[in-house]
Amino acid sequence: MTTETTLEELGPVDYLVVEFPAGQQNFTGEAAEELARLSESGLIRVLDLLILTKNEDGSVDALEIDDIPAVDQIRALEADIAEILAAEDVELLAEAMEPGSVAGVLVFENRWAAPFASATRRAGGQLIANGRIPIQAIAASIEAELASEEGN
Repeated sequence: MTTETTLEELGPVDYLVVEFPAGQQNFTGEAAEELARLSESGLIRVLDLLILTKNEDGSVDALEIDDIPAVDQIRALEADIAEILAAEDVELLAEAMEPGSVAGVLVFENRWAAPFASATRRAGGQLIANGRIPIQAIAASIEAELASEEGN
């Protein structure tokens, strides 16, 4: 990793993959601007960023951020990018994609949580489970609750 942070100081590291289906791609640069804002504010540190394109024939093109011409908003992040995803990771991620789609793959350190993570490691703690609840599942749960309240 190209950073001055030691492993002891490292915050939790997450990844996410966002797919943009064929015909629904509206790249205005807004997401890149938000990613740059999150990094500049110190909330996250970008460790890897890829753009995957799955062609209609199933082949996949993977571009590192420094190979993409139209992302000026996040050029400043290049110094922090560690490029930790391997070719095997790209292959596994691409399997889940639909032909004609484009996906952004982001690996990031949660810098906001680094002090807590460091303190728990110093106390002998270790992460044994974590997860994420998709916003669609939360919205569906809220809608179901509201529907049951209206039915009563």
